[in-house]
Amino acid sequence: MIKVGFIGAGDISLLHAEGVHLAENAELTGIWNRTREKAEEKSKLFNCRVFDSVEDLIKAVDVVYVLTNMETHHQYARQAIDAGKHVLVEKPTAVTIDEIEDLKKAASEKGVQVAPVHNYIYEPSVTRAKDLIESGKIGDLVSLYVLYNIHHPESVAARYPGVIRQILTHHAYCTLYLVGQPNKISCMKATVNDGTVPQENIAMVTMKMKNNALSHLCASFAADDHAGDPWTFMIKVVGTKGATRYSYRDWVENTPAVVHSQTYSAYPYTIRSMGKHFLEQVVGKGEKPLSTLDDASTCMKIIEACEQSVSEERHITL
Repeated sequence: MIKVGFIGAGDISLLHAEGVHLAENAELTGIWNRTREKAEEKSKLFNCRVFDSVEDLIKAVDVVYVLTNMETHHQYARQAIDAGKHVLVEKPTAVTIDEIEDLKKAASEKGVQVAPVHNYIYEPSVTRAKDLIESGKIGDLVSLYVLYNIHHPESVAARYPGVIRQILTHHAYCTLYLVGQPNKISCMKATVNDGTVPQENIAMVTMKMKNNALSHLCASFAADDHAGDPWTFMIKVVGTKGATRYSYRDWVENTPAVVHSQTYSAYPYTIRSMGKHFLEQVVGKGEKPLSTLDDASTCMKIIEACEQSVSEERHITL
């Protein structure tokens, strides 16, 4: 039985717990959180133990999930790796490329599996799109679109570093998984709110790919898309012989979520699928994750190029 421990008891832990419960030969053993009250609340839901310290939790489990704020990902992941534990770390994997490379080196030395939570690519629709692209069935790549328009109240948006770091990371790893690394990147950002939250809540990116195809990425907390065919979250790939798409709007529950106006069922399914795959295939069978720390490092290069493009108002060569 693979024993799993959570560092962090935020809302995302609810979905990761479902993934652990779905995995064969895995159990959620315990949880630690900086605020013990929140850990105790989640432990009752998960039927697991609350640990008094990060160190005690790491000793007691085989796999550590790092579900804390981005600034502490490297610290906790490195502690778990140094103790010889496998690690699943929420995105963004770390604050800098150097931190990601440090985790990669340490994991290699300890012989443990470490994967970023790049959850969208564990969706069957997305893996099927990759197969269509790589098999040549939709011809040469012409364009890729990854679009995200989900309103977040400013009280929620204030907790995040801005959509470039918080949301465009998803766009970056989806791009890498489906069509590879871009050559050139151009980005603009803006803030459209009542003025209480300074960080950007909308960003758009144009990228030139290696085969001269163009990609367009959009991330927005500013507003929902209420059009007839809304771009809530959509991936669209257009080739010379065909096209394919993946959309949140294909799975909607008419109940409000904590942040969103509706429950987009695809999102919890991606988290469950990712966790199940990590525990069964990566930890259990030694397979590589669909997205690796190398991909996380490249994603960070894309994000930093976006930030540089905004700052210098020019195209950035990757």
